Amino acid sequence: MAAERSLWVVGLCPGSGLGRVVRVLLLLLWFAARGGALYFHIGETEKKCFIEEIPDETMVIGNYRTQLYDKQREEYQPATPGLGMFVEVKDPEDKVILARQYGSEGRFTFTSHTPGEHRICLHSNSTNMLRVHLDIQVGEHANDYAEIAAKDTLSELQLRVRQLVEQVEQIQKEQNYQRWREERFRQTSESTNQRVLWWSILQTLILVAIGVWQMRHLKSFFEAKKLV
Repeated sequence: MAAERSLWVVGLCPGSGLGRVVRVLLLLLWFAARGGALYFHIGETEKKCFIEEIPDETMVIGNYRTQLYDKQREEYQPATPGLGMFVEVKDPEDKVILARQYGSEGRFTFTSHTPGEHRICLHSNSTNMLRVHLDIQVGEHANDYAEIAAKDTLSELQLRVRQLVEQVEQIQKEQNYQRWREERFRQTSESTNQRVLWWSILQTLILVAIGVWQMRHLKSFFEAKKLV
C-alpha cells in the first residue's frame, strides 16, 4: 500500500500577476492538506510504504501509535510496550536517511537534503494484525509553536510573525521545487523528442539501405538470367 501526495501547478503565463497569485493560492491550499492523519493495517512481516514529495532542506515529523488485534474480543486494543516498529526513510536517490527501531508508539524526524519523492516504510515484529495510526507533518507544520513560544518567551504577536516568516520560507521552497520539477520534465521531454528524431532518421536510413540492396540484388538477378 502506498499513498502519494503531489501538487500540479496550473501553467499560466510566467509574467502575469494572476499566474503568481494562483500559484501562491494553490500552494497555501496544499499546505492546509499536508498534515493529514491516517491509519492502515499491517500483517506479520508486512511492510507498508508511503511516498511523500518533499522539497530540499525541509523537516518532516511522523507520529504514530499502534493497536493490536484481539481475536477473542474481535477488536483492536492498545499494543503492548514490547512491540517494535522499524521505520526506514529513503531519499529520491535511494539513499537511506533514517533507519531505526521504535516502540509501539513513537515519533520519528528527518530533514530532506534532496528534493523529490521520499519513501517512508514501516514494518513491525508483531505476529498479529496491527492497526497503525500515522500522522506526517511537513515543513512549518512540523513545528510545535507552543513549545517554541515557551522556550523563546515570545509574545503572541512575535510568535505569529515567526509563523508567517516560516510559512513564506516554505512557500519559496515549494516554488523552487515546482520549478525544479518543471525543468526536469522539460529536459526529459527534450531528450525524448531528440531520441524520436534520431530513431526516425535511423529508420529512414535503414529503409533507403534496404531499397538500394534490393535494387542491386534484382539487377544482379536479371543480369544472371540475361534479361537485361
